[in-house]
Amino acid sequence: MCGIVGYIGAREAQSVLLQGLEKLEYRGYDSAGIAVYDGSVIRVKKRLGRLSNLEEQLNGHGLPGSVGIGHTRWATHGRPSDENAHPHEDCSGHFVVVHNGIIENYRMLREQLRREGHRFRSETDSEVVAHLIESLYDGDLLGTVLKAANRLRGAYALVVMSVREPDRLVAVRKHSPLVVGLGEGENFIASDIPALLSYTRRVYVLDEGEVADVTASRVACYRLDGTGVDKQVLEVTWDMAAAEKAGYEHFMLKEIYEQPKAIADTLTGRLAEDNRAVLPELGWDEDTARQIDRIHIIACGTAYHAGMVGRQILERLTRIPVEVEVASEYRYREPVYTENTLVIAVSQSGETADTLAALREAKSRGRRVLAITNVVGSSVAREADDVVITQAGPEIAVASTKAYTTQLVAFYLFACYLARLRGSADPEAIRGILEAVRGLPEAVSKVLDTAPAMKQFARRFAWKESAFFIGRGLDYVAALEGALKLKEISYIHAEAYAAGELKHGTLALIAEGVPVIALATQDHLYEKTVSNIKEVKARDAYVLALTWAGDGEMATVADEVLYLPRTNPWVAPVVVAVPLQLLAYYAAVERGNDVDKPRNLAKSVTVE
Repeated sequence: MCGIVGYIGAREAQSVLLQGLEKLEYRGYDSAGIAVYDGSVIRVKKRLGRLSNLEEQLNGHGLPGSVGIGHTRWATHGRPSDENAHPHEDCSGHFVVVHNGIIENYRMLREQLRREGHRFRSETDSEVVAHLIESLYDGDLLGTVLKAANRLRGAYALVVMSVREPDRLVAVRKHSPLVVGLGEGENFIASDIPALLSYTRRVYVLDEGEVADVTASRVACYRLDGTGVDKQVLEVTWDMAAAEKAGYEHFMLKEIYEQPKAIADTLTGRLAEDNRAVLPELGWDEDTARQIDRIHIIACGTAYHAGMVGRQILERLTRIPVEVEVASEYRYREPVYTENTLVIAVSQSGETADTLAALREAKSRGRRVLAITNVVGSSVAREADDVVITQAGPEIAVASTKAYTTQLVAFYLFACYLARLRGSADPEAIRGILEAVRGLPEAVSKVLDTAPAMKQFARRFAWKESAFFIGRGLDYVAALEGALKLKEISYIHAEAYAAGELKHGTLALIAEGVPVIALATQDHLYEKTVSNIKEVKARDAYVLALTWAGDGEMATVADEVLYLPRTNPWVAPVVVAVPLQLLAYYAAVERGNDVDKPRNLAKSVTVE
């Protein structure tokens, strides 16, 4: 997945496609390619790496023609390579496709098409679409694409072009954004508005399950069942900077709001209808799962906090002892392994130097390593024995938001998967957790409605010198992440404490008006957390409490209460993370900070 551009009109398509892809570079990608119809055949050029690599290849060997499609890829299936870059062709080169998203049933379709004689050139799920259209083509490209789309499962945005009908492009949206730009004697397609702004500000935004049949002179829209749709033209008034952020003031805020989709994408193909965790990328059997007798989790920063949640859910469901270690410390303490210790390395970028060094330490000792990362072709992904890829998509802001919540989801899936293979937990308990995981996109969407309340609270305490976060159990881990977010972008001194530790020294720091954010989502620890809140209130702290909707007691204890949609307490760290991200964001904005690029920090820490 990442960026899509399509053009049909009178201009040279190559320049339109390259310029559009350049406007989408902010989204992150690992390869780029374009396909242009030259009057007789569709010519495809694609290269690993930056868009400049593709432009260098095209220099002096351009692709003439006025119809084309282009793509920048963020790898999900198959390593980053020239062969796996988009666009993808069928066997004959008559049908060419670009695709964002995930085709869940691509393995089944690939095998069926292979039996029919189709030859595949890449490792991707996307190439299946080109061959499927070739197999189904009946002389009508629109009708064929509709038939193909109804056989695909997953989340995708597609644009298809064909030698057979070179005067049209067909685009499909299912759970992945697409817009159509409207011109005079020309039309455009893109996955995001910035790619179009140099040419038009009049767009159709395709809604879920819609298809656009695009020629140079007209655009017709349909639903997947073939019925027509009347679209309203959107007049874009954003400037380019705002367009890249989809109208949000900062990338961080945009990425906070992308979390329902990022979580849904991470679940795609991994959660069966009967609430079983399915991780086809692992393919472990019962013997493999039962041999594991110890787990070490290594990570840094936000990923370390995800690992702390992972430890609790893994120990609860698998009964395997789990250690969590800051990666920068791991290899210097001579960790003790058993013969069957599994090491889990967690890294958003997959290039975190400390995590990579710790991974190599474990590998040098002969240990099996599982990576949880967001980047397919990263060093961590390449060097691990097994990989679970989160589907957060590119994360631009330095402060991690959607990468963190998708790492949590990956841990829930893996813990339930491993527990089922080991037979170590009550199947009903596993199903209950996974049912709650399935509901996380909707729950997070509801939590985003708390933004006005968090903005108001942030304004009141943005100029305080210190803030404290408290919680018990999983709420303590969530408090650690909340404090990290606040200090890394607002520069407010923030600390998180296990609430039961307050009386062992921390209460000395509590004074009148000091903000305390108290988390109370763990039902079995609720009464003890309330007692701890009373302790800080007795010292005149100002308390914001986060607890479940329907709670009738907390309002009598705390100064303010934020009510969250109730879910299984095991998945509460995902739900709690969102308002704490918003709190940090609005505090940073109030203080006039550079939210996306906080001082002294980098997105990917590639030095020790």
